[in-house]
Amino acid sequence: MFPLFLSGSDSRAHRMAWSVLFDPFIPVWAIVALSLVAALIVAVGVVLRARGALIRAAATAALLLALANPVVHEEDREHLSNIAVVVADHSLSQSLGGRLEQTELATAQIRQQLDGVPNLDVRWVTSNSDIAASTGETRLFSDLFTALSDVPPDRFAGAIMITDGQVHDVPPTLADNGYDGPVHGLLTGFRDQRDRRIVLERAPRFGIVGETQPVEFRVDDDGGARFIDVDISVDGEVVRTKQVTVGKTATFQLEVTHGGHTVTEISVPVADGELTPHNNRAVFTTDGVRERLRVLLVSGEPHPGERTWRNLLKADAAVDLVHFTILRPPEKQDGTPIRELSLIAFPTRELFSVKLNEFDLIIFDRYQRRGVLPILYLSNIARYVEQGGAVLVAAGPAFATPLSLHRTPLAEVLPGSPTGNISIEPFRPLLTEAGLRHPVTRTLPGGVASPPDWGRWFRLVDVVQTSGDALMAGPREMPLVILDRRGEGRVAQLLSDHSWLWARGYDGGGPQAELLRRLAHWLMKEPDLEEESLRAEFDGQHLIIERQTMADESAPVRITTPTGEVHEVTLNEASQGLWRAQWAASEVGLHRLADGRLTAVAAVGNANNKELRDIGATAELLRPIAGNTGGGLYWLSDDSRDLASPQVPRVRMALAGRRMTGGNWLGLRDNNAYVVRALRSIPLFSTLLGLAGLLFLLGATWFREGR
Repeated sequence: MFPLFLSGSDSRAHRMAWSVLFDPFIPVWAIVALSLVAALIVAVGVVLRARGALIRAAATAALLLALANPVVHEEDREHLSNIAVVVADHSLSQSLGGRLEQTELATAQIRQQLDGVPNLDVRWVTSNSDIAASTGETRLFSDLFTALSDVPPDRFAGAIMITDGQVHDVPPTLADNGYDGPVHGLLTGFRDQRDRRIVLERAPRFGIVGETQPVEFRVDDDGGARFIDVDISVDGEVVRTKQVTVGKTATFQLEVTHGGHTVTEISVPVADGELTPHNNRAVFTTDGVRERLRVLLVSGEPHPGERTWRNLLKADAAVDLVHFTILRPPEKQDGTPIRELSLIAFPTRELFSVKLNEFDLIIFDRYQRRGVLPILYLSNIARYVEQGGAVLVAAGPAFATPLSLHRTPLAEVLPGSPTGNISIEPFRPLLTEAGLRHPVTRTLPGGVASPPDWGRWFRLVDVVQTSGDALMAGPREMPLVILDRRGEGRVAQLLSDHSWLWARGYDGGGPQAELLRRLAHWLMKEPDLEEESLRAEFDGQHLIIERQTMADESAPVRITTPTGEVHEVTLNEASQGLWRAQWAASEVGLHRLADGRLTAVAAVGNANNKELRDIGATAELLRPIAGNTGGGLYWLSDDSRDLASPQVPRVRMALAGRRMTGGNWLGLRDNNAYVVRALRSIPLFSTLLGLAGLLFLLGATWFREGR
């Protein structure tokens, strides 16, 4: 079938349309051939002035038309409304310079105009960019296509975007998403606004503790300044002021001094008449990691728990372990020639004098005085602790004898003094009040049960605690694990050599590996295991504030935002020793926290947020898509004095193929989309009227030929 013509009458909702189609009884080529033959015969008759030539031509034409079988189709069409989308940009850059108020006024005027347009449905979209976004982008077209997800392409009338033009997901055309219609932009703000900003070009996410990482940034200034002083702050303290050239990349070396988060802020002064100070700061976080933790493990003698220490430390790829076991003490002389011994000499001078400060942790495992380490070297170890080192003493029975390490200069830094007694009886290690609060033991699996869901130990060296915190206890509440700080360093005592029973699963076992791992990491100043700490993390919408303390309560935390606003937040007890609160963060930048004892800093938002990289109103980003779709771009204001009176263009409907933009108007496409609700087909020559007409012409031809 093929149509001949289309006509009809319509109302607002329905249209009656008629079309004529042909459904020939014989092939089209045969009809064409017969038509040529008939035309030739008629032409000859006309030339020869044969009698009845015109009537014969009419009858032949009617017969050929009957073979073509014309069919009249009558359609009851329901007219479908056009669908337009209005996207209001409520991103971060829109909150500056009165743009958001301008957007609201323009939206209200557009709504008033579109409410009066017949046969038009409008979808209203508010596009928000949040400070948690991975790139901090304004994605108006993503929101547009979401709103159009259930809209047939033939009903799309167009889109109107009310924005400052800072749109970061502009496609070259709508065709890739199956839509064809004009995209118009109503631009907030005004041209040539001044702004000064910092653009991070390279910021390290990780860094090796003790090493430096390069940071690259650029200062842009629309006001024409050539040189600007930049302040560089690390963890809230200004460490350097650097003069940089505007528009050129500047570099400085960031030293990572500790594990965990290092928060760096780069800031420039606010210029006169500047649009916003929010992008005069760039904040990023660098996680400090230790390249290799050097651990020296000295085992006084072979015993079942020795392999436990070795396996634990060797399993950690970040630990560089040096392990010595004293198998042949000086008093053990059996006459074996030195050249026949496979044992090496204990390098005491190299380890405990020359390279002592290269170790992050020294562990004495069931060590006893046998003359292997001179008193001078033990004095070096005590001084090593005072200067920031870490020592863990895993005591065995010898700790209660005259051969104890406590009878050396190392006693100056040990928090437990042996009484000379050893408790030999079954007991289950218990968490003390301090242990229930301390992060080293607070969350040990099974520790909060009463009694703990742990296996039994059988030996404990009795001590008198002179300092520090006892986190675990044995029979008669005797200290089992003691942690202490001495000078700038740390020391821990484990007063039993039966922790290996947990590793073997005896009597149900226990979290032996986790306990020893946490002890080692606390000694090496792991930030997450600090018993007194204030920290905050940004989760995308809120600052999650945590206060770890050994006290019974936590003071409120004062938060100072980048703009200087001060907020006070009350923390709630999440568990023993841990207090927590969340606070909605609405500003991008460095937030400072303090509770009267401790301070902390937290970075909110993306380090290189595209929303703040360039916040000037612009038409350039939307110009390609507007040009490709036939849309237009319109500034709502000429300067800052017109922000409260936006100049909104008139909106009108236009047929597809017509111009969609003008000096003071914008067009939405009238698609004339419809659905057919009813259809009736009438073959013309199958009706009585058609047959009568055909017979009349044939009869007239016969009559004329018969005269």
